[in-house]
Amino acid sequence: MNRRQVFLSHQQYQQQRESLEGVEAHWRSHSMMADSPLQEASLKAWEVQQARLHRLILGYTGGEPLEQLAQALDGVIEAYEDYQRKLALHEEMPDIAPLAIDDYPYDFEEYVQVIGLCILLQRGDLLPRLALLQDRAGYKGDDTLVEDLLKAYLPDREDVDQWNHEVYTPLVKAIYVDDPDEARELLVEYCNQWYLAFEHASWHDSHLDDEDGGYFGYWAFEAAAIAYLYGLDDSAVRHMVFPRDMLEYARRFSPPPIPGR
Repeated sequence: MNRRQVFLSHQQYQQQRESLEGVEAHWRSHSMMADSPLQEASLKAWEVQQARLHRLILGYTGGEPLEQLAQALDGVIEAYEDYQRKLALHEEMPDIAPLAIDDYPYDFEEYVQVIGLCILLQRGDLLPRLALLQDRAGYKGDDTLVEDLLKAYLPDREDVDQWNHEVYTPLVKAIYVDDPDEARELLVEYCNQWYLAFEHASWHDSHLDDEDGGYFGYWAFEAAAIAYLYGLDDSAVRHMVFPRDMLEYARRFSPPPIPGR
């Protein structure tokens, strides 16, 4: 085990991996309390989607090979699609988004994390499917950071100057400042305040709970994805949430050109 964050012991890694990998089988054979069969199906699909994403992040934290994680992204995107279909049936809203990224900062962080994972692990082929789930609900052109992450991979993204959550201000500004030194410092600022900004997230401080074992890793994948796409200097970033070796892996490949730059 070549762990990438110090909080994860070998025992915790094994226990959490077993737990996450057992979620799908559990819900295939167990019922869940819900108001209707459609709601139950959507809740189960959400549990599976979360388990697949957290299993992938746990794999990164635990030191699994990046090529292996890149393949696991197929299952993550499939789980988002399945959850959206079942949520749409339950809510009777065909185009409902799986993530309410305007209202909930934790949903937004999840969205840009998954985008970042696709970018860094060279799975840009999955981004059209992921973005479609959100775009159909009217989120296209809603947030600068999302558009700046996607525009190199998807045609006709929007040029907007607004973002929904204040925590991302340093990262957005790092893209647009002319001074490389200032961009470097903004990237540092973003990573340094990232963990504290999500103090109310369900995963926050999970490494302190030995009994629950819910820790799977704390990572600002979107920060590394922006550094990769826009050629930012990350040499001053020291915070543990910055996935440096995933960025180094991505830099083996040339980033796609960004329209307008």
